[in-house]
Amino acid sequence: MKKTLLALAMTGVVAGCSTPPETPADPKLDSTDEKVSYGMGLVLGERMGNDLPNLQMDQFLQGIQHGHAGDEEAKRMSREEIQKALMEYQQSLQEEQSKQAEELAEKNREAGESFLAENAERDGIETTDSGLQYEVLEEGNGKQPGATDTVQVHYTGELLSGEVFDSSRERGEPVTFALNQVIPGWTEGLQLMNEGARYKLYIPSDLAYGPGGNRSIGPNETLVFDVELLAVNPGADEENSASE
Repeated sequence: MKKTLLALAMTGVVAGCSTPPETPADPKLDSTDEKVSYGMGLVLGERMGNDLPNLQMDQFLQGIQHGHAGDEEAKRMSREEIQKALMEYQQSLQEEQSKQAEELAEKNREAGESFLAENAERDGIETTDSGLQYEVLEEGNGKQPGATDTVQVHYTGELLSGEVFDSSRERGEPVTFALNQVIPGWTEGLQLMNEGARYKLYIPSDLAYGPGGNRSIGPNETLVFDVELLAVNPGADEENSASE
């Protein structure tokens, strides 16, 4: 739950649990005060739609009326009671979100395992001991990187749905990184390639982002990368040994 809900509640906005007096279906919007009042209500309502999906409108509107009137005797909840209700709501919301995340993780895991099992039967697909699958689109004849080397690549990353979640090609600029600083599927897969090669990597979730996922990748997602190895630069270990 967003902080805005707690902040609004603690300033007396959220309270009450009854039906407010009837108001005109379409009150006038002629004066500046009327327009500002409606506008503030509209913005607050939109915000509450995000912060509190189960908003009870009657109680919400009465809470606004009592809070705005400033009549302490009319208020039906204390600040402590509001705080307790908010904490209980937040806990239930977190439990529901956790349950949904677990269900999604299991669904993605099963989908990934099914996809990889079928994919492994296709011609041209190789599977390593770790479960990583790869397909050679174009072989290279340059240097092969080691686990601590820095590489420069172009790539396109997709979910099993075909949705592109990241692409250096779309950005028009290759990416440079050390192989010991990326997901295990990349660390292993890039070491199979030579400069100039282009492979398709099919990465199980345990070699990618696992049950945690990340901002654009769900929990236990199997990922597909179209990777072109442009250049290999010596890693720190090689540079140190060369200078000795």
